[in-house]
Amino acid sequence: MQQLTMQNVTRDNFGLLIAYVLPGFVALWGVSFFSETVRHWLGTSSANPPTVGGFLYVTVAAVAAGMLVSTVRWMTIDRIHHFTGISAPGLDFARLGDRLSAFELLVSGHYQFYQWHANMAVAIAFTFSVYAFVAPDRGLPDIRVAASFVAVEMVLWLGSRDALQKYYQRTSSLLKSSRES
Repeated sequence: MQQLTMQNVTRDNFGLLIAYVLPGFVALWGVSFFSETVRHWLGTSSANPPTVGGFLYVTVAAVAAGMLVSTVRWMTIDRIHHFTGISAPGLDFARLGDRLSAFELLVSGHYQFYQWHANMAVAIAFTFSVYAFVAPDRGLPDIRVAASFVAVEMVLWLGSRDALQKYYQRTSSLLKSSRES
């Protein structure tokens, strides 16, 4: 397995990195508050340095956690956005044909950033909740930590709405259903 470095992050895998791996890693950090195994994988539980095996476990677990975070996002944030006025367009994928490159550009330029904003909001909410309520040895977070959490969540929420709206508007222009034309 090739180690992910900045040299081999490309347009093809950058979206997967930001949509799943990074939010998944944040969720794993939250799990580390109550899992000695995950704490060991992250190299935060002992004097032993992180290992190659630990790196592999963290990478695979981050992808899995990111997929779970994305499912929670679909169950919550997507539905809230749709309920509060962002309407999914009726797309006619039969019209994709020679527009595939443009569609892929819209996915990488808007939808994957939507996924990052919304998935990260879910992952940070989970991690903050674990930090604040499940890890009692830490006590409740002070007002600065709580205010920072709220501010970050607001930024991610607004970013997710903007990216999703742009994705819907632009894909609608590209693939509007013939029934809507």
